[in-house]
Amino acid sequence: MQNKFLLPVALLSVVLIGVFGWEVHQDNQRVHELTLVTGTKTGYYYPFGQAIAEVVMQQNPRLRIKVVETQGADENMRRLQANEAQLAIALNDTPAVPEARVIASLFKEVFHLIVSEKSGIKSVSDLKGKHIALREKGSGSYSSFWLVSKHYGLKASDFQFTAGSWTEATKLFASGEVDAIFRVQPLGSDLVSDLLKNTRGKLVPIDQAAAMKIKWPYLEDHLIPKGTYKADPAVPDVDLPSVEVQATLLVREDVDPVIVKEITRILFEHRRNLVATNSLAAMISQPSESGGLALPVHEGAQAYYDREKPDFFAANSDVIGLSFSFVTLFVSWLWQWRARFLQKQKNRADKFNLIILNLIQRSRQSGTFEEIDRLQEELFEIFKQVMADLDEDRIDADSFHSFTFTWETALKIATDREKALRNLSLVSHDVKSDLTAVKKMDK
Repeated sequence: MQNKFLLPVALLSVVLIGVFGWEVHQDNQRVHELTLVTGTKTGYYYPFGQAIAEVVMQQNPRLRIKVVETQGADENMRRLQANEAQLAIALNDTPAVPEARVIASLFKEVFHLIVSEKSGIKSVSDLKGKHIALREKGSGSYSSFWLVSKHYGLKASDFQFTAGSWTEATKLFASGEVDAIFRVQPLGSDLVSDLLKNTRGKLVPIDQAAAMKIKWPYLEDHLIPKGTYKADPAVPDVDLPSVEVQATLLVREDVDPVIVKEITRILFEHRRNLVATNSLAAMISQPSESGGLALPVHEGAQAYYDREKPDFFAANSDVIGLSFSFVTLFVSWLWQWRARFLQKQKNRADKFNLIILNLIQRSRQSGTFEEIDRLQEELFEIFKQVMADLDEDRIDADSFHSFTFTWETALKIATDREKALRNLSLVSHDVKSDLTAVKKMDK
């Protein structure tokens, strides 16, 4: 009787184990498809999203990210809320939806107010009575402008504005039909640089970021360094105060934490691959508590950020409980000091990254070997300075690694440009030789 009872149980156990094993196998082979909403194809978010999708698939073929063009941050939030997308890129001053969670801060963007020289505009307040070109309604840049205008006490009735694409805005600006353009762009933007070089436009300071931060804590003050958009004569001609926001990668809260953790891991551990595709990826960082959108970090991303934390507190909870009252004040002071120290290191590293981005732009525009040589010399001088800062603890190891990604990219671009100029020179020399030979034959 006992054997008759045990046999069905054993068979049932084998079947259950087989079913469980098959389900595990199927889960390991399953391809997960996610939709990432970005921005217009002519902007920065769409190509950045493509870079993320490409590198994620390279590192984990079971994760497929479809990149979708949109009109901007407001649309991205709506699609995220409606579950038409699982991932989104948005500025951290965008009104968020409850379903959104943060994965990472991607890169910094800075408010740019560009005015014509003949407009007489010297400050934001001078926009009253003028005609301004803005991004399309629903974009992050459009929303950011109204934060600025509200702070300076300007109403929509105080000026005329036209919303449209960058191409439309620059045409209106060049023809004198608008007096100013407002855009939120990465520092060193090629679009802004080309506009300032090809028109009689100039940058105007937005110098009350600290005051704006009181009401909108996700805003930060930022200086546009002298010479960011042109070296000689320098544009701007002084360090120009402005406002900084963060482009942020968001995810729906109901996306599997395992998937989110894997995406976060790839963003940070394979950042070199991302930088090779899009240099802005050098600025990817863990979101800070005040980093914007007033949203928590997704539990999958947080699991990655917490991966190296020891389980010390759980194992020693009694001792910690007894000691806590004696060390609270000291730890609080130490933590604040450490945060300031780390932020100072990061700010210094970011400054070097921005300089390198400017050199990348100059490399692409260089037309002589002498320019390339000067750029390469500047690159090596900057590298020596960063190495010295690393030895003196003025930047940390993580910031140094981030810098090296950007620096190597800049060096490669300069080298490639030199090869291109050399090939062009050889072709020109061959053509001249052929012409000389033909002339001799004619004689």
